[in-house]
Amino acid sequence: MSDTTTTTQPDTAVKPAAGTSGAALATRLRRPRTYLWAVGSVLLLAFPFYLDRFWLQAGLFAMAAAIGAIGLNLLTGATGQLSMGHAFFLAVGAYGYCVLAGDSSTENGHELSGLGLPSWLAAVLAVLLAGAAGGLFSPIASRLRGAYLGIATLALIFIGQHVLFNAGSLTGGFNGRAVPPLSLFGFDFDDTEVMVAAVPFQSSEKLWYAALLALLLSGLFARGVLRGRPGRALNAIRDHRIAAGVMGVPVARYRAGVFVLSSMYAGLAGVLLALVFQRTVPEYFGMVLSLEYLAMIVIGGLGTVAGAVVGAAFVSLLPQLLTHYSDSLPLVSAPGTGGLAPGEASRYLYGAAVVAAVLFLPGGLTRLMKNSGEKK
Repeated sequence: MSDTTTTTQPDTAVKPAAGTSGAALATRLRRPRTYLWAVGSVLLLAFPFYLDRFWLQAGLFAMAAAIGAIGLNLLTGATGQLSMGHAFFLAVGAYGYCVLAGDSSTENGHELSGLGLPSWLAAVLAVLLAGAAGGLFSPIASRLRGAYLGIATLALIFIGQHVLFNAGSLTGGFNGRAVPPLSLFGFDFDDTEVMVAAVPFQSSEKLWYAALLALLLSGLFARGVLRGRPGRALNAIRDHRIAAGVMGVPVARYRAGVFVLSSMYAGLAGVLLALVFQRTVPEYFGMVLSLEYLAMIVIGGLGTVAGAVVGAAFVSLLPQLLTHYSDSLPLVSAPGTGGLAPGEASRYLYGAAVVAAVLFLPGGLTRLMKNSGEKK
């Protein structure tokens, strides 16, 4: 009797598990979201074959912004640490790549310094350099919170702008410096034409797939962090710091660690932006850029990877679309022709979107999309 019971128990335990997993897989395959993901993936892979340079560059800007917004969402959305200095770490990544990958030369009257490292190695080191900069600031970030941390990080913008404009040998001063093209395994991501399926691939087409891969890996890593034990600890720190410490969460270590991780995400976004722009300009990495990143995570949804991606697409694409269609839109005119410029109009619109999200939709656009999907 006991032998028979012992041999039959494993079979009865395994069969429901297998059936359950099969039913779960079948249910997942029937979801409309699965087909949307599949169609979206195919479209993203096919875009370089059909879209012109303007749309590809707009998409590249959106993907770079999404990577930086994911990092800021880990810091502000998941942990509750307000940062106003995100643009500083983007500048560290962008200019770090230029210095590490570039050669010493003369440009616009400045003797530029460069180490001439392989560009792929320079990109990795630039991300690590941004993380090191975040690590230097992390002792302050681990002790301050709320508006005090926001004011402290705001100081990074003023320091960064002073260095960028005055360290001419590293940054090129007001006019910036050229960005060396990325080269990986002998393949150059520059404007040299490469024919792929009778379609000429230049820098935008080549960088598209590199940016897509970087965004995918960044999103998956951040999603793993948020859904795992670190994510629960970060949320506990955000909701009640003292209670998290009582439960054994090393609050100072987690706050410092997520600040370093967020800085590395910003550094990667800065490297990608530099490669897309092909020239770094100090004025771009100012306070407005930091405010735009805060708008991205509020509009998209705090504390989620999807919210960062959706918010980044909204904020980064809006001014470019208004500029592209300024001739056919009311109240919007081309830059320099008088009237409401596209950049100003876009700031009005996503400023209103921030207010609307705070007052009526705390979960951002992702919550709205989720609710509409559940109703259907």
